[in-house]
Amino acid sequence: MRLRWALLLLGVMGCGSEAIVSQSPAVQVVPGPGLPAEIVPQIANNNLDVVRHDGRIYFAFRSAPTHFASVDAVLWVVSSTDEQTWRFEARFELDRDLREPRFLSWNGKLFLYFAVLGESVFDFEPKEMRVSERLADGSWTPSEPFYQPGFIPWRTRVVGGTPYLVTYVGGENIYDVDGQPLEIHFLTTQDGRNWVPVVPGQPAVLTGGGSETDFAILDDGSLVAIVRNEAGDASGWGSKICRAPASALGTWTCVHDPRKFDSPLVFRHGPDVFLIARRNLTETGNYDLGMRDLTPQQQTNKYLADYSSRPKRCAIWKVDPESSSVSFVADLPSRGDTCFPGVIEGDSPDEVFLYNYSSDPFGENDPAWLAGQLGPTQIYRQVLRFPTP
Repeated sequence: MRLRWALLLLGVMGCGSEAIVSQSPAVQVVPGPGLPAEIVPQIANNNLDVVRHDGRIYFAFRSAPTHFASVDAVLWVVSSTDEQTWRFEARFELDRDLREPRFLSWNGKLFLYFAVLGESVFDFEPKEMRVSERLADGSWTPSEPFYQPGFIPWRTRVVGGTPYLVTYVGGENIYDVDGQPLEIHFLTTQDGRNWVPVVPGQPAVLTGGGSETDFAILDDGSLVAIVRNEAGDASGWGSKICRAPASALGTWTCVHDPRKFDSPLVFRHGPDVFLIARRNLTETGNYDLGMRDLTPQQQTNKYLADYSSRPKRCAIWKVDPESSSVSFVADLPSRGDTCFPGVIEGDSPDEVFLYNYSSDPFGENDPAWLAGQLGPTQIYRQVLRFPTP
């Protein structure tokens, strides 16, 4: 049953033409009456992914006491044909923090990847990446480590029949400028379990402060990527907009953006490239406040403290690959702790179905991000409609 469309039309100028995005009302999924009895949501329901596979929609999400690391974190997997009534699929629990679930539907198989972290509420402690495969009988294999220790999977996708994984290492150094630089690796696979560099012998495409990264492949085979640069490096703090030619997908060149596009999700609609990521509710939206009179460590601490004390939104942005720039389109229903989006193709070419988490997006309060991280969060579903190119 199609949702009633909200009367919201937002004009966006880009690439010489006007694009319109309309939003349906947001409907809460977690906690929700359509979940199977096996699912027991906790207070914080956040990190998620969604994919179409073999006639069903698969949905994975993290549930824990708060946004922060917890040994009580659980990854739940459910599936549905109508996105209203869900069937239990799997539960993953390892007495450590689990997050960043990522599906890959490829060659008739369905894989789930996720990150295993530590036990401390106060530290980001990446341990390993794990993979589980859904078998023909409906069971899921026990999760097992893959690739290299210390990595975090950020985005999987299939483009032109080729599977890709963007992952990063060094996350434990994000808030410690004396630590080793982070590396972003760009990988592919032939079996869903063993991942190798897209460009043989060149796993790292960026070294510095970049971590969460997503990308799109353009019609000419070139690449555009959005990189969260929270750790900071010689370019500054915030984000990077990167390009790579089709002939050298492992050679990324980047420009600095002082805004921090947390949890980036990049997708194409026709010739256009869109980004869904967190937005900082300040006059400029900047994460990098340009305090170059401070030491790098002082800047890292100052920028994080200021950012954490501000309200947030999850927003739609438009990416211009030619100018390596990002322009704001619209906010999604979101407040407090929010923005870890997943999208799938809709029922028609002009639609995508969006899943996202947030503190109560409809209440009177507009809490700071840190306050939201300590409180309840729910997962919502929306339909976004774009004009047919």
